[in-house]
Amino acid sequence: MEFSIASQITQPLQKVGEKLQGWITEAITMLPNLLAGAVCYLFFWLVARAVKRILGKAMGKYSDNKVLQNLFTTIAYYSVLGLGFFVVLEILKLEKTVTSLLAGVGVIGLALSFAFQDIAANFISGIILAFRRPFQVDQIVEIGGVMGTVSRTNLRVTVITTFQGQEVYIPNKDVLQNPITNYSILGQYRIDLAVGVSYGDDLEKVEELVIDTIKNLDGVIRHEDMIFTYTGFGSSSVDFEIKFWIEYPDHPGFLEMRNKAIKAVKKAFDKNEITIPFPIRTLDFGIKGGADLSQMSVRVLSKEKD
Repeated sequence: MEFSIASQITQPLQKVGEKLQGWITEAITMLPNLLAGAVCYLFFWLVARAVKRILGKAMGKYSDNKVLQNLFTTIAYYSVLGLGFFVVLEILKLEKTVTSLLAGVGVIGLALSFAFQDIAANFISGIILAFRRPFQVDQIVEIGGVMGTVSRTNLRVTVITTFQGQEVYIPNKDVLQNPITNYSILGQYRIDLAVGVSYGDDLEKVEELVIDTIKNLDGVIRHEDMIFTYTGFGSSSVDFEIKFWIEYPDHPGFLEMRNKAIKAVKKAFDKNEITIPFPIRTLDFGIKGGADLSQMSVRVLSKEKD
């Protein structure tokens, strides 16, 4: 009985010892390959860093697009590391592992393509924007109703700092799908200023005065493209618009020029006794079919007090 118990304990221990001995033998046998794999991967890592640095310098000579530079240098870096990883697996004689990894990468890639459609769409849109370059950092743009200065971009989002001092993160997919207005690319902006004058003023004089006033403002350009048009008969004024062009370095510059134009027109009107009327209502009882107010008899009804 004691012999059978001892044999039951000894046999498993013997099998464990044999297994450990086999692992140690295999490890010793694989040790040269492990060292060769480590040296090989270190080599590929150094090569990847060198390729990233050299490619970055080379692209910097031909393009100042930081997004494209980061994109291509990052792709090159991880491509070299990936190649080194598969070479190491071959050195370690793990061919089946290589095949399984390639198959797994395909399956995982297919699954991730469905799970992260928005991320992939933003990434691809970021690449398209990097090539097309509809705007650059520090330019004033309006995208999807958001207006401000482009502070930074990457392959996922475009960051706009609004004129109220807030940062808005717009996914690149939405940037690509919405109209993009770039106010800085031409460096010019047209201001449309609406004003009204009284019906008693000389309209020819008003037009000449307003055009001369705007032309004499510093910062107004393209004088030949200035447009003055009367737009209609308002309830208390004859309305007009003056359209003129300015240099557009930034949004505060636009606000300052509009402010200067309003003050200059008001000052010119005051000097030449031209009126910008308040909203008024005129009661005319002498129209056809009516009677003048002065000719109407007014009766006052009084109630006798008890």
